Amino acid sequence: MSDILTHIDAGVMTITFNRLDKKNSITSTMYAAMADAVEQARTDASVKVVVFQGHETIFSAGNDIGDFLNQPPSTQESPVFRFLRGIATLEKIVLAAVAGPAVGIGTTMLFHCDLVYAGDNAVFSMPFVNLGLCPEAASSLLAPRMFGYHRAAEALLLGEPFFAEAAQEVGLVNRVVPPTEVNGYAQAQARKLAAKPLSSLIETKRLMKGSYQQEVLQKMDEEGQSFGRMLREPAAKEAFGAFMEKRKPDFSKL
Repeated sequence: MSDILTHIDAGVMTITFNRLDKKNSITSTMYAAMADAVEQARTDASVKVVVFQGHETIFSAGNDIGDFLNQPPSTQESPVFRFLRGIATLEKIVLAAVAGPAVGIGTTMLFHCDLVYAGDNAVFSMPFVNLGLCPEAASSLLAPRMFGYHRAAEALLLGEPFFAEAAQEVGLVNRVVPPTEVNGYAQAQARKLAAKPLSSLIETKRLMKGSYQQEVLQKMDEEGQSFGRMLREPAAKEAFGAFMEKRKPDFSKL
């Protein structure tokens, strides 16, 4: 069975992380599948709304480290960047249902969703600095804009987890529900949206987000260049080596 499941029903495309045994960590192949699904949603007139969901115990542990180290994103056409540009520019409505951990891109992709619903067990984190890297998905732009600078600095510089209530307080999450209900709740909201006129949904989203979309894409490119460079530097090599060796990284000389 595929690690990414895609289903269309009643105007709603549901994209499901389906790699529970690996904590829904994302491989290059999974990014490619999600990028393709987003492009299908863009062109398929029967799709009005896209929903991303995981399991009630985990949304996504972020990048699969082994796969990531074997196939690091090397160009802007790498699957991860295709996916990020896809969700950042999708004219149709995007929802996410998040329960359990949402690590790295599991959190940053949410900045590009229009509505986010979380289980009360949701835990968000953006631990890029702890890996010797920098933010991605335009989170260095969108987190300060949404959270305020100081809260964004705490999330991005310390890289520590924050919980569903805090995510709702800063505007990342619309509503918190029990984890067993979050996927169903998001689906119900998606169906409400799918019953509305697509032209009105698209135009309203464009009016809200269109003025800074180019800025978001430019920031993604800038972050991507920095990310690729930093991935080859000593801090990232120490962080990932420590992860694979199951030890604490030592940045004292870096």
